[in-house]
Amino acid sequence: MTFRTRRATIDDLDGIMAIETSVFVTDAWSREGMAHELASPDGWYLVAEAEAETGTGDETGADTGIVGYAGLLALPGAPDADVQTIAVVPGARRHGLGRTLMSAMIDEARRRRVREVFLEVRADNPGAQRLYASLGFESIAVRPRYYMPDGVDAIVMRLSMATSSDDAPAQTGPSS
Repeated sequence: MTFRTRRATIDDLDGIMAIETSVFVTDAWSREGMAHELASPDGWYLVAEAEAETGTGDETGADTGIVGYAGLLALPGAPDADVQTIAVVPGARRHGLGRTLMSAMIDEARRRRVREVFLEVRADNPGAQRLYASLGFESIAVRPRYYMPDGVDAIVMRLSMATSSDDAPAQTGPSS
């Protein structure tokens, strides 16, 4: 399965909300809230579309619809950013799409020169926790009963961005 990612627009709202309400059944964002996020100049949202596989009967290579999305909030000049949301439809999971979307969020945070990226993840979602940890996020706190109405705790995770080579002190002496 192959995917392509692109910046999300307000025209993607229906596709995003179809995933949002099916993946986050009890705690989905409202349509109005998601529309606000997509329109915000401080947000950076991506959608992922599945591309038709060659030889599967669709020789056009046309996309088959939105299968994932992710969003980042980074206020101008702020030292930190927040991964607002990420979701992948069940049929597109286990193909590296979550990692691709998260890596794009991290890259955008780096472009915006933030020092730390934060996110909350459900305590009952160990797969997502492992993904985030593998990308360098560390657990720093728990927000009790954060996800409502289920009353599930949120684990707050932080990624400290590596200092860019421009900010690193010059090396002195021979390298080994």
